[in-house]
Amino acid sequence: MSKPRDLCKLASMDRNPSPPPSEEDETGGDAIGDTIYSKHWVFSILSKLVEVAVAEAKECDNSGENEVCEELDEELETEICKMWDMSMNEDVALFLQEFNVPEILLGVLAKSRSARLTEICVGILGNMTCFHETCLFISKYEELGEVLLLLLGDSDSQTILETCRLLSTCLSHQEAAAIWTDRIRNQPSVRDNICFVMSSSTNADLLVKVGEVVDKLFDLDEEMILMWIKPCAPSDAAPPGSTEENPSTKPELVHSVLEAAKQLRSEHCCEGLDIYMHILQLLTTVDGGIHSLVFPLKVGQATWSLLYDIICHDLCQPDDPSLIIQEQKTMLASILSVFSAMSSAQLEEDYMKIDQNIPLVGSLMRILQFLEDCQRTSPEGSDQILTKNSEEFDPEEDMHLKELKDICAEFLSTVLSKMSQDDVSEALKQGFLSEKTCITAFRNLLPLYITSVKIFIAVLDAVDHGVASSLGKEFPSLKP
Repeated sequence: MSKPRDLCKLASMDRNPSPPPSEEDETGGDAIGDTIYSKHWVFSILSKLVEVAVAEAKECDNSGENEVCEELDEELETEICKMWDMSMNEDVALFLQEFNVPEILLGVLAKSRSARLTEICVGILGNMTCFHETCLFISKYEELGEVLLLLLGDSDSQTILETCRLLSTCLSHQEAAAIWTDRIRNQPSVRDNICFVMSSSTNADLLVKVGEVVDKLFDLDEEMILMWIKPCAPSDAAPPGSTEENPSTKPELVHSVLEAAKQLRSEHCCEGLDIYMHILQLLTTVDGGIHSLVFPLKVGQATWSLLYDIICHDLCQPDDPSLIIQEQKTMLASILSVFSAMSSAQLEEDYMKIDQNIPLVGSLMRILQFLEDCQRTSPEGSDQILTKNSEEFDPEEDMHLKELKDICAEFLSTVLSKMSQDDVSEALKQGFLSEKTCITAFRNLLPLYITSVKIFIAVLDAVDHGVASSLGKEFPSLKP
């Protein structure tokens, strides 16, 4: 296993792992807390872990090589995997903390040359972070925290996945989150290594976990967004596979996010795609974030193209049931927020022009239609749209659906106000505009966006007077 190149720089990496406490150090019975798990058994496994890690390190030193990828002994692997499972119990986690097991595992991580052993050790630590006290204990352990962040540059995908699982859990813990954001802010290699994973990995599970970490980081700390959208700076530590130290060889954040999103889309991983769309939305909330999405030109084109393909070809399709809006609401809101932000940049690039995005008009109309369908219920209940739990569904009481409705209406008003006669004619011809879809749209746009709707009606009247006239009768406020 290739270790992160910075790992050897830590002074602590020259020492052997601390041994587990001896049996004489124990007081009380053998059971851990209220469980049936044995303290003696845990200590025996920890001793074996230390022995294996030290033996691997000596063999590496004797061979003069930094990479030894021996398989872990099958019997030992089975036993430490049992301890991994046990660590999900709070009594066990507290016991491991009491007897300084995180320090022991730190030493094992430093000496281990087995990818599987490293993965399991990080997995145990990750399970321990699921509980308040042990999460804070591990988070405040500075030396361990630095090593865990360095493991994001490891060459083993499972080790990175377990590291990200640990980080995601800690970032969900209010007190621990502040510790980790400060630590990550001070370790530039985290950004480089995470961007490398996002831009190159084909492992969907890993991409989802990495995305969770980035999403939570950006949601917690706007300063982190500002730091990460800046062009890469030279660093001593390059991501695995880099052939040069030139910063231009390192992937930029937006490019990396787009590559990860494309991979997850190809694997139909909606959960992961939702996360990455929210990351893009978070970029629009800071100064310079929109700039990073539209410049340089190829980045803007790639961003718009991916979002366009997702919303026009994947989400809220004509043959989908209206209720699908419930499953897609957060992703739709994120995408439309990014579209709206990019449009606000007032660029005259071809990829943003309405005539290149006619199907987008139809998608926006359909979203509003689906929202109305979900809201519509009959007094008898025969035409109710129900949730998966068979409870009556009211978009007005759903914050996310209300947000989606507001974002969609705002963006659609902008699009309609910019449509030329040729655009309207083409949209009518292809079926993306009709009297029915316009009625649905106007119910959601008026009276707030009456100016945009009047501009659109004037253009529509020049193309199809009959439709425009009918809409004028339906909505008297639109008459001159």
